[in-house]
Amino acid sequence: MADAGSIRVLTADDQMTVREGLSVLLGSRPGFEVAGEAADRREAVEAVLALRPDVALPDVRMPVMSGLEATREIVRVPPPPRC
Repeated sequence: MADAGSIRVLTADDQMTVREGLSVLLGSRPGFEVAGEAADRREAVEAVLALRPDVALPDVRMPVMSGLEATREIVRVPPPPRC
């Protein structure tokens, strides 16, 4: 369980190794909690709606829709996480 002041992060990358690596790295740092992971734009937007992370880290290059396009969708979710 994370501290009340932890920054909750969502990682989004189509490469599982990168996604898991970021999650392990961030999850092992004090002050951070991995709220969830997503493999594509659709999963990222759904995860933001469901998990309400403080920060979303989308990969710039993902299939179907780029991370930049995903970010445009994610920041429309009130209140938006930082991307």
